[in-house]
Amino acid sequence: MNNEKRNKRLRLLIARLNKERKRQAQKIDILCNDLVAAQREFIKALKVINFSADFYEAITGLTDLNELLCTAGNLLKDEIENANVAFFLLQSRNFELHIFESDRPIDLEDRRIENYFTTESVNNIAKSNHICTIDDMLAMGLQGNPRCLEKLEAVGLPLNHRGCSLGLVLLYRPFQNPFTIEELKSISQTSTGLARSIAACRALVGSA
Repeated sequence: MNNEKRNKRLRLLIARLNKERKRQAQKIDILCNDLVAAQREFIKALKVINFSADFYEAITGLTDLNELLCTAGNLLKDEIENANVAFFLLQSRNFELHIFESDRPIDLEDRRIENYFTTESVNNIAKSNHICTIDDMLAMGLQGNPRCLEKLEAVGLPLNHRGCSLGLVLLYRPFQNPFTIEELKSISQTSTGLARSIAACRALVGSA
């Protein structure tokens, strides 16, 4: 009788130990998954920081506007895969368009989104305080062929310096390749330094 009770207690103890072991294993798995996820997010954030640092280093000291925009465009194309880049810089009553294309551009008939911008739409987008999607830009006055726009993923990055709207950077590529959160973060990190450099180039030209 004593042996039966002893064996029963032993079985119960083993069952409790196994249950506790499984519970601890689950907690360890959750902790490991959280650590891996946190490490991935840290690496992504570090990549954005590194790009921002490289971008600012590359454009610092450039005094020629065309050289500045060409450098910025190439850096953005290197960071944002298969992207076309265009700069819209506001003037008193119009805007200048500077186009930088990828090595693998999409079909000619589908890549004339630059023609859909007017001074009004450029002004409206430039005055916004966030990256604009195609839907945002349409609401701000972009007039385009729906057949063209539905084949594109595009974002507009406002360029503002000391309360002055300088224009915007347009990035676009085929709709099968939407912009990722990390790419949008990288793009947004360039606006302050790029706007400051553009303003400095214009100031030098004005003082010459």
